[in-house]
Amino acid sequence: MSANMIAIASSGLRAARAALEVTSQNIANAGTEGYVRRSVSLSELSASNLRSSYGEVSQLGVRVSGITRNVSGFDQAEVRRTTADAARADTLVEGLTQLSDTADNSGVFTAITGFQSALSQMTASPANSSLRANVVEAARTMAQSFNAANSGLQSAVTGMQDEAASGVKDLNDLAANLAQVNIRISGDTDPANNSAGLLDERDTILQKMAAISNISTTVNSDNTVTVQLGSGTGTTLVDHGKSGTLTMAKAGDGNVSFTLTDTAAATTAITPTGGSLAGQQQAISSGVTALGGLDTVATSMMSTINTAQGNGVDLTGAPGTAMFTGNGAADMAMVLTGPGQLAAASAGSTASSQNGTNLSAMISSLGSANVSGKMNDYLFGLSSAVSSNTTMRDAFDTIASNAKTSLAAASGVDLDTEAAALIKYQQAYQASGKIIQIASTLFDQLLNL
Repeated sequence: MSANMIAIASSGLRAARAALEVTSQNIANAGTEGYVRRSVSLSELSASNLRSSYGEVSQLGVRVSGITRNVSGFDQAEVRRTTADAARADTLVEGLTQLSDTADNSGVFTAITGFQSALSQMTASPANSSLRANVVEAARTMAQSFNAANSGLQSAVTGMQDEAASGVKDLNDLAANLAQVNIRISGDTDPANNSAGLLDERDTILQKMAAISNISTTVNSDNTVTVQLGSGTGTTLVDHGKSGTLTMAKAGDGNVSFTLTDTAAATTAITPTGGSLAGQQQAISSGVTALGGLDTVATSMMSTINTAQGNGVDLTGAPGTAMFTGNGAADMAMVLTGPGQLAAASAGSTASSQNGTNLSAMISSLGSANVSGKMNDYLFGLSSAVSSNTTMRDAFDTIASNAKTSLAAASGVDLDTEAAALIKYQQAYQASGKIIQIASTLFDQLLNL
């Protein structure tokens, strides 16, 4: 009987010690990224065809049947899905905000209205040199504002292209790392390393990949994972120990596209719908559209003013010449060499005429073309895109946060819970030790008898 007690208590000591070690590991890694809380699975030691003096009741003690990672595959998949959605929305809003701020801060709208105001002031005395100089300077400022806006928008687009290229590189690096982790998990090179730590590493890589692009995953029977970008053939990015390669191409207009050479060397065009790559692709497209819209406004201004200039005569009585040159906002330039070249008078007027008929027609044509209105609509469209996408971004962020909270509740380390477990297993260890002490005392008493 004493021997049985010692055997049972010894198994209890081993089990309690294992539980204490796992609890200690949890506490030590409470702040480790990607660490999944572990717990010891215990089961009663029993043996078939063994009978004790108490009938069918087994009295063989306890054993550690395994160490469990407290994680839900469903929760992990939800975190990856919502992370991809939130990353796309975050990146898109960031890009749209940059575009809107750049266009607004360039001062183009203010420059347009300032130019129109200078023209209106000139109607009081069409031949006045100061008023003419004011118009010329306002025209130069407006052209420079268009130049600055185009440069800023182009810089923003280029920055987004660089970020997308960096994201592609990061995704390829993660895919290569995951393939190596798959090899270690499957035991192709080191069977002993198929541990909870490797599974944590696998899941952390998947989480990082989801933030770059939406992915679909399949966990295989050996705990390795297959990753796809999109669906169908030719979209496998990682398959066991092999990884594919994603590449990015820039079109002539600045838009970007992605191509995947998968693990079987098949090449497929990929359009991410989630992750930062999707947000960058959409933001770049918006930037290209914004550049085109700015060109439209600049071209409208140049065409309207140059046409009006050609309909009148300047201060010397010579036919008016173009005030602006350029094909759009990037190269728009004011080319009049002096205030006297403003064609304020109608055709046939003499030199130094106070005739302002053509000036009035110029102002009227600007009103008909509604250049300032077009610019206002342009800026409003950019700010509206920021506003509407910010609302969606906030909703996606909330959903992603809730998914992470749910996962953390199941797999994260709570120090209060671990502290309670520490006390529990400490007491179990001490109690098993006490049983051994009692059994030893009983055994000594039996010998004395």
